[in-house]
Amino acid sequence: MLEQAIAGAAQLLVWPAVGFLFLGIMIGIVFGVIPGLSGLNGMAILLPFTFTMDTVPALCFLLGMYAVTSTADTISSVLLGIPGTAASQATVLDGHPMAKNGEAERAFGAAFTVSAIGGVIGAIAVVLSIPILQPIIMAFSSPEFFMLGVVGLTMVGSLSGGSITKGIAAATLGTLIACVGYGEQVAIPRYWFDVLYLIDGLPLMPIVLGIFAIPELLELMKGGKGIAKVSAVQGRRSGLIEGARDALRHWWLTLRCSLLGVYIGMLPGLGAGIADWVAYGHAVQTTRKDPQFGKGDIRGVIAPEAANNAVKGGGLVPTIAFGIPGSPPMALLLGGFLIQGVAPGPSMLTTNLSLTFSLIWTLVIANVVAAGLLFVLSKYISRLIFIPALLLVPAVTVFTLMGAWMSTFQIGDWIALFAAGALGIAMKRSAWPRPPLILGFIIAPILENALHISVQSYGISWLSRPIVLLLLAIAVVTVALSMRKSMIRAARDRTEPVLEKQHLTLAEQAGSARFGVVFSIIMTAGFAFALWDARDWPTTLAAFPVAMALPGLICAIMAGISDLRRRHLDAGRSDSFPLITLVEFVLWLAGIVLLTMAFGQVIALPVFTLIFLLLKVRAKPVVAVGYTASVALLLWGVFDQVINVTWYQSWFL
Repeated sequence: MLEQAIAGAAQLLVWPAVGFLFLGIMIGIVFGVIPGLSGLNGMAILLPFTFTMDTVPALCFLLGMYAVTSTADTISSVLLGIPGTAASQATVLDGHPMAKNGEAERAFGAAFTVSAIGGVIGAIAVVLSIPILQPIIMAFSSPEFFMLGVVGLTMVGSLSGGSITKGIAAATLGTLIACVGYGEQVAIPRYWFDVLYLIDGLPLMPIVLGIFAIPELLELMKGGKGIAKVSAVQGRRSGLIEGARDALRHWWLTLRCSLLGVYIGMLPGLGAGIADWVAYGHAVQTTRKDPQFGKGDIRGVIAPEAANNAVKGGGLVPTIAFGIPGSPPMALLLGGFLIQGVAPGPSMLTTNLSLTFSLIWTLVIANVVAAGLLFVLSKYISRLIFIPALLLVPAVTVFTLMGAWMSTFQIGDWIALFAAGALGIAMKRSAWPRPPLILGFIIAPILENALHISVQSYGISWLSRPIVLLLLAIAVVTVALSMRKSMIRAARDRTEPVLEKQHLTLAEQAGSARFGVVFSIIMTAGFAFALWDARDWPTTLAAFPVAMALPGLICAIMAGISDLRRRHLDAGRSDSFPLITLVEFVLWLAGIVLLTMAFGQVIALPVFTLIFLLLKVRAKPVVAVGYTASVALLLWGVFDQVINVTWYQSWFL
């Protein structure tokens, strides 16, 4: 095996393979930093370029690009509170509050360090785990996948601060949103309201960007000196070095979450978007010493970042060994295998073992190089948090709108983005956690398929399978521990009735109990409608949404009752919700849409940038023109020439 490992390194570290590897790393950093692009989009865009390439350069080019997106996406998650990719959603919970506390560099130092460690551990796992874990992987069938998804939902629901009912209701709401469009098993559309755009379901990115980015844009619209609420933390040690030392100090958490990410990556179809939540939940559940999760706890950055990079190595195991993609990007990597005439399976462990080691070396080199590059550059990037907040609005708006637009290239993508944004603002206002909704949306198709196959294949007896019972016990324990913490917190709040003492994120502490009652009523009506609308559907079509809507309905009612009892906490508190800013924000977005319909995005977005900078920011003309030119160059150079975006067919152009 050592000879094959050396042969794999020799195949990679020669020209042009090493050149394509580093090119892939640079492209992956860009795709990770810009919200909405992601490794999946990068794979899809780069795959056609590999037709004329040799096998090792082609596969290492693709894998090198994909491997680093979960490292680079930390930048937007920490600085802007917007997940760069689905793999960095949990990082937002503590990374962005750290940026607001002036500790962005520390968050970067910890994240990049554990990303490199997690990526290397994932690569090592490919070598060690295939013969060991094959029986375990093969023991997971549909019942186990369904119950694993339930564990994920309950674990994320438990991160909902003072209310597990809000967390579970949000998670089930996400699964119901994912049910829009044709059913997984029966070609009958659900919840589509005769809108053609909805018949194929809602794309992921408009929902993710709407739930996270739009509320953060509203915060930026309020103005102020910068994202950070305090000045940069001063001291003899660099924040980056301090973050790296944090990662090494919490080495046991890093190792556990890396191994957790490896294992989740080995389970086909799950991927980094789930691993980071499970790792974050694990960190929350196992931390006893001074937990500050949601307020800027460095462990809340370390756990998901270690896991989401280790997933890449874990996902490679079923991909190369069994031909079963560990995640959607791995499915596209399989496409690269087919283009190159390489058959995944036993041959990758025998005759093509050197190629397998080339891929393993790619993971190691890509993660270490990307972490090193970002370690050097992030010190300068992190200064963005101290520039005026309004100056960031045009750039974040462009990235958000274009990230959503790339889903289907229809105006419906923007409508879905704005609808999800309204929901995100309402959830933030009422202190409903947003992350469980996104996890529910992502995992819903896996859950529905697994539930259908389980019932069809095993009837009710699937509930008695040993691994299913073990996972069910984990879910029950997770809920029980969360309820215990909630009761302890409620008892403390009765003696110290201060809303801010709940373990909510800084952004969500503005939630109003009174508004929460109204929102819970609206959500209760929504869940009731979901149940009512499913009454005449075939059992196969209705089983999953009914199974999700029923607990959602119960939890929404309980959340409303809880907020009703807590409404006295709002007494004497000034309502700081920026209603005027919201109206102004809506008008700006409406103006962008109208300009786009008239002239297209290539003109509308730069014009918006120029007008906003001159009228709202009061920027100097030279700054406004330079900023606008940069936006125009980005739209033309990246989105038009490189990504080949299909632009809106405007009225006049």
